[in-house]
Amino acid sequence: MITDDVRRARQKLVLDHFRDEVRQEWDDVLATFPHPRYELIPTMTVHDGDRAVRDYYDETRAAFPDQDHEIIALRHSDDAVIVEFWLTGTHRGPLGAIPPTGSRFRVRMTAYFVFDEKEELVCERVYYDSLTMLRQVLGGLDMRRPRNWILAVRCLRGLLAMSGGEPHPALVDTTPPTFG
Repeated sequence: MITDDVRRARQKLVLDHFRDEVRQEWDDVLATFPHPRYELIPTMTVHDGDRAVRDYYDETRAAFPDQDHEIIALRHSDDAVIVEFWLTGTHRGPLGAIPPTGSRFRVRMTAYFVFDEKEELVCERVYYDSLTMLRQVLGGLDMRRPRNWILAVRCLRGLLAMSGGEPHPALVDTTPPTFG
């Protein structure tokens, strides 16, 4: 069982991490990890190491420059802080191969901030329904306007170009726990 002091320290680190992400203070966010690592379960991708995580920040904030969050709940486990939150933003730049639509989104997410035995943050593992996000980003297009037809086709092509990639092996090759 973790102590109250450990719980408070972890919670402060996680809340600072969230705050600094919204402020786009990347050096401060990265300082919460000894080695930055994000695992995005819906896309089965891993961003591992300083450069990969900075690229992830650049890509997501180009797509959603006003990205923000609303925390719903924060829970503690023996090796993680689990945060439920709403992620919000406006699609102002390319999201991978999907061109900007100008649509807003609000999607419910859960992030597991996993700590090791030295109480260092080793990973942020994020779960969310990507279809809900895409439906909001693409569904905001007014299809009564013919100029949006071309954008819708470009978005569909972009979505197809992004699908079918190989999942990261660390997210597929898992070992079941041993229950005593």
